[in-house]
Amino acid sequence: MQANQETNNVNLDENFRKIIGARFYSKGWEAENGPLESSKATFFRSARDSGGHGSHTASTIAGSVVGNVSLFGMARGTARGGAPNARMAIYKACWFGYCSDADILSAMDDAINDGVDILSLSFGPTPPQPIYFEDSNSIGTFHAFQKGILISASAGNSFFPETACNVAPWILTVAASSVDREFNANIHLGNSKLLKGFSLNHLAMETRYGLIAGSSAAAPGVPATNASFCKNNTLDPTLIKGKIVVCTLEKISDDRREKGIFIRQGGGVGMILIDPLVKDVGFQFVIPATLIGQEEAQELQAYMTTEKNPVARIYKTQTILKTKPSPKMTVFSSMGPNIITPDIIKPDITGPGLNILAAWSPVSTEGTGGQSVNYNIISGTSMSCPHVSAVAAILKSWQPSWSPAAIMSAIMTTATVLDKNQNLIGRDPNGTPTTPFDYGSGHINPMAAINPGLIYEFDSNDIINFLCSSGASLVQLKNLTGERIYCQNPTTPSYNFNYPSIGISKMNGSLSVYRTVTYYGKGPTLYVAHVNCPIGVDVKVIPDKLDFTETGEKKTFRVDFRAFNKSDGNFVFGDLTWSNGILRVRSPIALNVLSL
Repeated sequence: MQANQETNNVNLDENFRKIIGARFYSKGWEAENGPLESSKATFFRSARDSGGHGSHTASTIAGSVVGNVSLFGMARGTARGGAPNARMAIYKACWFGYCSDADILSAMDDAINDGVDILSLSFGPTPPQPIYFEDSNSIGTFHAFQKGILISASAGNSFFPETACNVAPWILTVAASSVDREFNANIHLGNSKLLKGFSLNHLAMETRYGLIAGSSAAAPGVPATNASFCKNNTLDPTLIKGKIVVCTLEKISDDRREKGIFIRQGGGVGMILIDPLVKDVGFQFVIPATLIGQEEAQELQAYMTTEKNPVARIYKTQTILKTKPSPKMTVFSSMGPNIITPDIIKPDITGPGLNILAAWSPVSTEGTGGQSVNYNIISGTSMSCPHVSAVAAILKSWQPSWSPAAIMSAIMTTATVLDKNQNLIGRDPNGTPTTPFDYGSGHINPMAAINPGLIYEFDSNDIINFLCSSGASLVQLKNLTGERIYCQNPTTPSYNFNYPSIGISKMNGSLSVYRTVTYYGKGPTLYVAHVNCPIGVDVKVIPDKLDFTETGEKKTFRVDFRAFNKSDGNFVFGDLTWSNGILRVRSPIALNVLSL
């Protein structure tokens, strides 16, 4: 194998079976930013990981089974990747949190030529998502899809609606949800009350210390409000020395870890951060620290107001298992609708992405409180994407002949939208209501995906027809495909693209949608349609029964929608499920009814 793009070929040891190849790409980055050495950060001019992110995502996909691992005792147990028998080829195209388009495309070209089965992309463009014809991820992955490669990619961590990225229909777009585990770093107040806090705190606080609000510890000339955010040079060291400082957020994108650094520099011994939105996300700090929600904040502030000399102690983190409800959508997971082609519901799927323990580069200490670790706990759609990639790898090994679209369909149509309490999956904070624009088709169900029953197939020609119906020009199509392509006349309506979900972004009165399913099973079977109608819309499936006699058989059906209420610019949601009494093949529905 070629070890990287700038050295001679090297032979890998024949016993080195897990990582069967590794390349790195830096020419694009350096053309845009100058030599890597100018960054002044720790790095390796090789495929070796210095940031931790690559090790974490790779081990989540295919890490070997390793017993008794943890992060300073937190999340202790046996670590293993989702597909531990899979072999990996590594393509390092990002440096210091930035990815050059040229490096990305070079890496994808090599991956395609190397014959990979799955591309797992834990990166994406910053919102707003560029159009497919100008986005390196979309262009590179289209060519991969043409070659039979399944692409699993992160939906992004941008918190808000219309921020989902990697939304091309040939990409399996992955949102992030929680697992049934919490990391509690609780606070013991001087009045003996215990407040629930969240962080990855392995630092012992042996006694109680005085409490002071950041707003009460402003440096000379700094407004109290500014000091409450605990940013650089806003706190008076003489006031916070030897104390636990209570801080607030200025904006959701605040660097939470650096607040702890500034407090330590001023002589503070601990931090309590009031963070109702992101409190469930585990952070590591250089001092004992924890995040609390609004209810705990009110109790803390009441205690500090009434007590002349308030004191507290921050406990080390405890790992709490079997928490409910789970899964929940994470607060940071980017949401739809898809701003490029809204007839395609995005994200497609969700998987575990909150506080995930996986391998880490020991030279990367910026986010680990300055400590060198071999395993780390982090959060993001970067963590959920490799979970789904692992499921895709298992399906590909189980059914080698399946196309990328078949694997996408199997994963999507067998997903669940219910949590362990059998309620609709909620969203952090506080279990707020969700829709397919949060979780797509639902939370992955690997065992069900192995035997999906029915598959929605599509190929690159179908994608071209879809793009044509969405208004793609000849120049745009050539930019994406590298070839001169002419659209059919008339074009196939975009809502008839044979996707495993059904989206109609501009519905006027009534509309009919067509889909074709392929049967994968043994022996004759009968599938019956069940519909949950979107609010204000009648739905009829014709035929409502599909009779199959042998595997590979295809059946086309029509779904008639008739609106009797406008949706006032908002999407309304439902679902269509085909069932033979044993297997369920579910497709979410999203409609925007403009007129009757």
